[in-house]
Amino acid sequence: MSLRDDQLATLKAAGKDFDYYNIANLDGIDHLPYSLKVLVENLVRNIDGANITDEHVKTLLDWDPNAEPSHEIQFTPSRVIMQDFTGVPCIVDLATMRDAVKDLGGDPEVINPQVQSDMVIDHSVQIDKYGIADAVQQNMDIEYQRNGERYQFLRWGQQAFKNFRVVPPGTGIIHQVNIEYLAKVVMSKAEANGNALAYLDSCVGTDSHTTTENGLGVLGWGVGGIEAEAAMLGQPISMLMPRVVGFKLTGSIPEGVTATDVVLTITDMLRKHGVVGKFVEFYGEGIASVPLANRATIGNMGPEFGSTCGIFPIDNVTLDYLRLTGRSEEQVALVEAYAKANKLWGDASDPDYVEPQYSEYEELDLGTVVPSIAGPKRPQDRILLSEAKEMFEKTAPAYETEKTVKDPVAVSTDFRGDFDIENGDVAIASITSCTNTSNPSVMIAAGLIARNAHAKGLKPKPWVKTSLAPGSQVVADYLKAAGLQDDLDALGYQLVGFGCATCIGNSGPLLPEISEAINANDLTVTAVLSGNRNFEGRISPDVKMNYLASPPLVIAYALAGTMDFDFETQPLGTDADGNDVYLKDIWPTNAEVAAVVDGSVSREMFLKDYASVFDGDHRWKGLDVPEGELFAWNDKSTYVRKQTFFDGMKATPDPVADIHGARVLALLGDSVTTDHISPAGAFKASSPAGKYLTERGVEPKNFNSYGSRRGNHEIMVRGTFGNIRLRNQLLASVGEEVTPGGFTYDFLAKKPTTIFEASRDYIDNKVPLVVLAGKEYGTGSSRDWAAKGTVMLGVKAVITESFERIHRSNLIGMGVLPLQFPAGESYESLGLNGTETYDIAGVEKLNEGVTPKTVHVTATHEDGSKTEFDAVVRIDTPGEADYYRNGGILQYVLRNLMK
Repeated sequence: MSLRDDQLATLKAAGKDFDYYNIANLDGIDHLPYSLKVLVENLVRNIDGANITDEHVKTLLDWDPNAEPSHEIQFTPSRVIMQDFTGVPCIVDLATMRDAVKDLGGDPEVINPQVQSDMVIDHSVQIDKYGIADAVQQNMDIEYQRNGERYQFLRWGQQAFKNFRVVPPGTGIIHQVNIEYLAKVVMSKAEANGNALAYLDSCVGTDSHTTTENGLGVLGWGVGGIEAEAAMLGQPISMLMPRVVGFKLTGSIPEGVTATDVVLTITDMLRKHGVVGKFVEFYGEGIASVPLANRATIGNMGPEFGSTCGIFPIDNVTLDYLRLTGRSEEQVALVEAYAKANKLWGDASDPDYVEPQYSEYEELDLGTVVPSIAGPKRPQDRILLSEAKEMFEKTAPAYETEKTVKDPVAVSTDFRGDFDIENGDVAIASITSCTNTSNPSVMIAAGLIARNAHAKGLKPKPWVKTSLAPGSQVVADYLKAAGLQDDLDALGYQLVGFGCATCIGNSGPLLPEISEAINANDLTVTAVLSGNRNFEGRISPDVKMNYLASPPLVIAYALAGTMDFDFETQPLGTDADGNDVYLKDIWPTNAEVAAVVDGSVSREMFLKDYASVFDGDHRWKGLDVPEGELFAWNDKSTYVRKQTFFDGMKATPDPVADIHGARVLALLGDSVTTDHISPAGAFKASSPAGKYLTERGVEPKNFNSYGSRRGNHEIMVRGTFGNIRLRNQLLASVGEEVTPGGFTYDFLAKKPTTIFEASRDYIDNKVPLVVLAGKEYGTGSSRDWAAKGTVMLGVKAVITESFERIHRSNLIGMGVLPLQFPAGESYESLGLNGTETYDIAGVEKLNEGVTPKTVHVTATHEDGSKTEFDAVVRIDTPGEADYYRNGGILQYVLRNLMK
């Protein structure tokens, strides 16, 4: 008998009996943080005797708050959520797996997500039209024109796969739809014995801000596509037992301060504290006064403060939110009963409450928070609003060049009339993103600012591109119900779409006359957005400085028209009587905001808007969609192509082989990130990807981006290692100039060329490839294509000084061998420069069911001399060894499902 059998128990909720895995009586559970209790339940429920054992549970129960992470455990998410940029490749892979099963003589319908998997299409709407009554309709028409091929494919997936649902375009932002509808907090499913099993909702997503759900007490975070696909197919995710930072909240938000100000303050604090790779957990009696929407706003910013999660426990605030958003009373009762039975209830005033132990501590008195913004290029660079003008004047000169014109520049437009623009002017003021639009208090505050400004006769400056992109249709409903949308319209804040929009970089073009004036005069203009990311170049190619702010402050800056502004001393304009109007004159009180929220946000709105959430509008329903269990691939499509990973795959894998005669494709330094490896953003016509499209009749203006073309592996492999900041030192080793970007030396053709073209030459001649690198290889976002592109280039092994955890795992997931130089050694210390040929012996031990600790590497120099060393094999778990033996995680799962 295992713990899994021992801990199975029964609880009653809403008059029904549920089986569940009881962790409340396990030794050591009482003082664990809430987030680690969630992991304990996850482990107990998924014990299989191999990858997850009783010993893993005991190790977690014995968690030492002061220890550095060293013990690896397996996390098996209950759900997966995706957005369309990162989700399309996942569905391409599943569709391709079905073809592979058929080719092997099996039933294609065995390929389905094994856990509930949802995709919310929210990353493709761009703000082409704004400031007009039907902007939202026009933008959606354009969105469908741009993305028709992708949407047809996803509509096919919606009807072809079980456990897979698609929330169509125009519904809302992935994370807001998640907390308002998809998340259950506690899930239940029918079992073979006729009972229902209750278990904790946990969810990973292919978007870093999946942590929004942490506000509901749902543990999860953003992962790369390979990990997401593995989770969809029922495979656990490897992770180290984390350090947990306890963050105590006390006090209450003072007058004039918003939830956005709180999250920017917390982001600032935790970035300074250092929480990368750690869990952050909010606790203490003070959290009972933090509304759920504020909790979600805080959780959303987890990637900005750098932690894996930023979670709150389940309590009465959670239950109230579930009721408000339309969850059934039976579901609410189950959440309460389950949380209390398993010591997951977070009410610090309960006499039985035991305060958890944490690795590190932080504390914030909410009463000390002041209005803030963040910028001009990082979310953690918080600025007090009272010091914003001074800080802008101090920062702006760094963005000016000798070409920058200091005087105002005259602009004449049909849409907004004639005006002058100058350095510091706000070119974009956008209410957008999952951070704030999920929060009624800041959205209503923005509406009240608009009402008060409209009543005083104030308008945004004509050069400001204004936009309102709510996170769900409920936001549009309550703004309308409160009578505030008319006032927003009067200020140019008409609805432009329901999606990420400006925050993901889909702010759309500025008026051509404005764009021309900015670029011709090298003006430093600014953007203000209610988002979570403001990195350089992210928001608009015309805008140099980007600032994060609360929705009401976004409107305030639109009225001011410039970042070079002091709201305390400078008026926003004058009223009808000629009196100066200051920000304080139009800023609503906290009580006014709360009264409007209470009077306009209702349960009925959520029930209505989510009643047909998967149906879509006439555009979605009108798509010409192929039917059947197999997708009808179009060889001429430049967006969606059948993957090649399973070409020639056999029902039983061939034995893994040692590597002989390998050449070096890239010789790289320290801190090579997945952004360096995986293609993202725009690309030029002269690049391999650009040439591929040009040869197929696609004009550069229709290239779109790598992100939108992630369903086409031909585009993505051509962009792998193509980042303009990558420096391949192999070129220097052969006496060539190190040209930044995706270039290398082809030892067969004896010439420098692109990494993609060299790889084709090596593959054609059956020459395996390796990559040599320094420390912290693969840091950054967990981009799946960093590993997919690597294997498609013909790379068999990557040898580094150290790996980032997720990318190491992803390489194994694609059948690439991750190796480390002996401790203290590097390619430089070993006298290697990439001109050698490489033999790697000892890999074949894996065929005997043994994972060798090291393999023997022989590097043969051009003069025939040899350098030999034992490289550490970074296959860290039995599951990873299975993946590698099968040529990758997808092949492993496919073969298992066929059995």
